[in-house]
Amino acid sequence: MSPEILAAELSGRIERAWDSHGMCVLDLQPAQLLGVVDHLRDVHGCTLFLDVTAVDHPARQPRFDVVYHFLSPAQRRRVRLKLPLPEDAAVVPTLTGRFGAARFMEREVHEMYGIRFDGNADLRPILLYEGFVGHPLRKDYPMEREQPIVDYRQPGAA
Repeated sequence: MSPEILAAELSGRIERAWDSHGMCVLDLQPAQLLGVVDHLRDVHGCTLFLDVTAVDHPARQPRFDVVYHFLSPAQRRRVRLKLPLPEDAAVVPTLTGRFGAARFMEREVHEMYGIRFDGNADLRPILLYEGFVGHPLRKDYPMEREQPIVDYRQPGAA
């Protein structure tokens, strides 16, 4: 599964395919995500969804890169997908219908960066408390910012 092979197979759906330290990297737009993920899963056996995260480039447009990692156990190869997102339209389709683990990974990215996953019905905070203001992994988040005080909730209380 070389970048050249994937570039030929996914012609018109990706912007660039390249090698980064032995890993194939595909640059694509959010609208192409689901089709490319289906192709990687069905044709190349990328059945293991490893991770989704984001990278914040505050001085660049588009500001964010959403980064996915997949593994093909049969080929023992990893693939990285990079999707650029502008700050004012930071939305990508959810992968929850294809990979159940996406539910929690997408929640974390939403919470830390403010990127929304269209179709994921549960984007509640997973690491921070309800009422936390802002997205702490954005590079413009003020480290000294004080958060609102919330009432202590007893374990098991609704």
